[in-house]
Amino acid sequence: MRLFRGYFFEFNTINSCVSGNCNFQRLPTFSYDEYREKVQEAFSEFDVQVNSIHTFKDPIKAIHDASSIVVGGGNTFHLLKSMQELDLIEAIKQKVTNGTPYIGWSAGTNVTCPTICTTNDMPIVQPRSFNALNLIPFQINPHYLDSHPDNHAGETREQRILEYVTANPNRFVAGLREGCMFFIENNTIRLEGKKSVRIFKNAEPIKEIGKQDDLSFLLY
Repeated sequence: MRLFRGYFFEFNTINSCVSGNCNFQRLPTFSYDEYREKVQEAFSEFDVQVNSIHTFKDPIKAIHDASSIVVGGGNTFHLLKSMQELDLIEAIKQKVTNGTPYIGWSAGTNVTCPTICTTNDMPIVQPRSFNALNLIPFQINPHYLDSHPDNHAGETREQRILEYVTANPNRFVAGLREGCMFFIENNTIRLEGKKSVRIFKNAEPIKEIGKQDDLSFLLY
C-alpha cells in the first residue's frame, strides 16, 4: 500500500510511484471538467493521464482499472457523501490495500483517515456517517496553522484538536502544516517537507516531530 497525503509532492516521488493513468475525484467550487484540466496540467509533467471519476458510467470499474488514485481538495463532507453515494469507499480501500498508489491533498487527505472529524471544513451536507476510507489508523488535520488572528475570539486549531482527542482518547491526530506530506508504504511512514508535524494524543504533551524522527508509532 502506497499513500501520499499532504499539500505538496516531490517530483521524484510522483515520477517513481505514479505512471500511466490515474483516476481523479474531487468536489470543486467550479466544474469537474475545469478541475480535471488543472490537475492534468500539473500531472502532465510526469507523463500521467488524468481521468476524472465523473466521466465514467461505472465508477467502481474505473477504480478497479486505475493504475493510481488521486483525490483532491474541496469540501470534505460533500466529498465523503459523494463517495458513499457512488459506493466507492470499499472499492478504493480494497484497491489501495492491494498496492495501488493513492495521492490525496486537503479533503483527499481527510478521507484517508478513520473519520473526517478533524477536517477544517463546514458541514454543508450530511454524509451517511463520518467514517471514511480508514487507510491509516490516525487522524490528520491538513493545513495546520499555529497562528491566531488578531481580534479573533474563536478557538485556535490547537484547541479544536485538543477537544477531539479528549473525546477520542485512543486516537492520534497529526497537525500537518503547509508544504509537508506523509509518505506511507506498507508499514513505514516518513514526513517530507521543511516543517515539523504536531502530534496530539489525549493526556500526553503535544509533540513537534521532524522528518528525521520516527513516526512509526502512528501506524499501530
